[in-house]
Amino acid sequence: MKHTISVLVENKPGVLAKISGLFSARGFNIDSLAVGETEDPTVSRMTIVVDAPDERVLEQIIKQLRKLIDTISVVDLTKKEFIHRELALIKINYTKENKSKVNNLLHKFKAELMETEKDTAILEICAESEKVKEFLQEVKQFGIKELMRTGRVAMAK
Repeated sequence: MKHTISVLVENKPGVLAKISGLFSARGFNIDSLAVGETEDPTVSRMTIVVDAPDERVLEQIIKQLRKLIDTISVVDLTKKEFIHRELALIKINYTKENKSKVNNLLHKFKAELMETEKDTAILEICAESEKVKEFLQEVKQFGIKELMRTGRVAMAK
């Protein structure tokens, strides 16, 4: 099961390495990781998505995260109601022949056309991870030249 964990940490060098080390020591691959400053520049929020088949091991990781000196708080958002988003920028082949099809997809997914140049376009989508995956499946037909995705960001309701 995928878990979305929100961790508030002191905004200091080395904190990310300590936290990611905790996960790798337990044999968990981090599916997604987004880190950024909060409203307080001395505090950063990490949103970590991890696939944890064993709840007990995940609980141990959360307990160990809480014990780290630089950790302020740890919340498993999966057990709460939360909102999440992911951003993707996609460079695709963009021709006269596929222009209307691309525009229909943009409208359907509430995505945006950010830039066009000769035979390429850069598209942007900001949505729930599942919707981003759906959009990517649809735009594959045009030929993806380049793709950049952020990690999931999440906030409890």
